[in-house]
Amino acid sequence: MDYKNAGVDIEAGYQSVELMKQYVKETMRPEVLGGIGGFSGAFSMEKIKDMEKPTLVSGTDGVGTKIKLAFLMDKHDTVGIDCVAMCVNDIACAGGEPLFFLDYIACGRNEPNKIATIVKGVAEGCRQCGAALIGGETAEHPGLMPEDEYDLAGFAVGVVDEKDLITGADLRAGDVLIGIASSGVHSNGFSLVRKVFDMTKESLDTYYDALGKTLGEALIEPTIIYVKALKSVKDSGVRIKACSHITGGGFYENVPRMLHDGVHAVIRKDSYEVPAIFGLLQEKGGIEEHMMYNTYNMGIGMIVAVDSGDVDRAMEAVRAAGETCYVIGEIKDGEKGVTIC
Repeated sequence: MDYKNAGVDIEAGYQSVELMKQYVKETMRPEVLGGIGGFSGAFSMEKIKDMEKPTLVSGTDGVGTKIKLAFLMDKHDTVGIDCVAMCVNDIACAGGEPLFFLDYIACGRNEPNKIATIVKGVAEGCRQCGAALIGGETAEHPGLMPEDEYDLAGFAVGVVDEKDLITGADLRAGDVLIGIASSGVHSNGFSLVRKVFDMTKESLDTYYDALGKTLGEALIEPTIIYVKALKSVKDSGVRIKACSHITGGGFYENVPRMLHDGVHAVIRKDSYEVPAIFGLLQEKGGIEEHMMYNTYNMGIGMIVAVDSGDVDRAMEAVRAAGETCYVIGEIKDGEKGVTIC
């Protein structure tokens, strides 16, 4: 009897590490110390010592049951982007610059090529946001997980000068809400998605004219990483007063998180075109509109609040970063919360 007979293939683990190294190297920053494969990742703080009050911000998350879609489609090169996005978008909401990222993959059986493909996606997400992938773990769990399944989670650390933290503290009536477009469902609400649509190869391969692609292609579209867009706004000289990443809980849970007591957000549904995937989901599932806005991003992945005089400059900066944006509402005096009308 040996470890391999017990279900853990150490040699496959070594092979996975060798295959993923090429992708990890693409994410390196000058601050990364040491090579790949050590017991920990080292990151120099030399470059941030000139900040007045350097403040670390962190985020951790996973991809949720969207992973099931990757299994069904046998497509594993994008869920890593989702994992990075879910962590670093939260950091960006605080005004932070992501510095480094670590991933954790738990699998029933280590298939080196599949693991390397997952990490390739993680590395692409890190490349998009400028973070270094400085470490991770692949854990083989025979008997705990099915052999052909895995789960993926991650952890990111960023930095911001305390004076540049986005807190929402000085939001006031008259401030304008700018919505930055999502790529689709992103990585939330997939338990409901899987109840609405048949999760079969035939169903996922079905082409819909309204979507311009197959159902599977629309659903697995990776989450947009908004780090560069928010940095572009900051670099334009516009101060982002408050920011909300529209994830699980949709508008009704996430928008109030950017508000302080005494201000109310008003969002107009007709201010932008809701992507077709949400209409299809609502129709097929018979889902009430309120539940749609309470579960999904409805085409808006990030909301920023700026002074009314800064709207044009902020929107130009978002577009310069390659993202689409809309004026979707405003801040009013009132009870903390959101009205969607």
